[in-house]
Amino acid sequence: MRGTIAERTEDAELPDGLRAHWRSWLGATDDELAVLGAVHDGPPPVVVVGAEGRTRPGWDGAVHAVTGVVDGAGAAVVSVPPAHLGWARSYVAQARDDEAAGGAGALDALRAALPERLDLPGHVVYRGVFRWSDTAPAADRLPDAGLWLPHEDPRVPGWLRPFGGDVLVALDDDDRYLAGVGLKRHDRHGHEISVGTDEGARGKGLARRLVAQASRTLHAQGIVATYLHDPANVASARVADAAGFPDRGWGVLGIFQAAP
Repeated sequence: MRGTIAERTEDAELPDGLRAHWRSWLGATDDELAVLGAVHDGPPPVVVVGAEGRTRPGWDGAVHAVTGVVDGAGAAVVSVPPAHLGWARSYVAQARDDEAAGGAGALDALRAALPERLDLPGHVVYRGVFRWSDTAPAADRLPDAGLWLPHEDPRVPGWLRPFGGDVLVALDDDDRYLAGVGLKRHDRHGHEISVGTDEGARGKGLARRLVAQASRTLHAQGIVATYLHDPANVASARVADAAGFPDRGWGVLGIFQAAP
């Protein structure tokens, strides 16, 4: 394997704040994160790290036992509970041998094996799209569309309340909710933007304006804004593109209850 922080592909300049976010969120060191965006010989590496954060409540009060980041070439850093680190690293080493012999890729093999190992039947290790914003769009291109309200405000809909803190909402002339943004405050370096629009208010560009507004707020605070979505969610992808979150081909991992 070759590749260092200084020897990168088109993602050469990963923001310092993004690496700081990954160090905290994944529990990874700079050396472990160096595989992301680097150039490698052979199959893309899979680095497994053990983090206490995988055993503690996350932004929503729930424990997220698996998380990870995958770069555009398929190299990954996967974060698991410390008690499962030894097994996971051994499993990846064996899977890489199998991969070299023509078997499934090591990352896909690990994703398939983790739910049973973690005693989470009916769960899957999901891979979504991971985006981040280097520079928030200017307000003259995507002007502000909402105001920040405490999540307990009676005008805030139920889906936004679990985010806690302040949420960003667009209201109509009668003070009724149209669209909103909640922040998943993973750590002090990186916050994830989630957006939703009332069905009757869709098609007016509110979502992209709210995402851009939230991104500007986070940038002003020195916080990296991230945006994650399902690969099949075309509408969410369009919002992200318009609001300054390009698809660089990167992915995010998380463990969830499988759909019925």
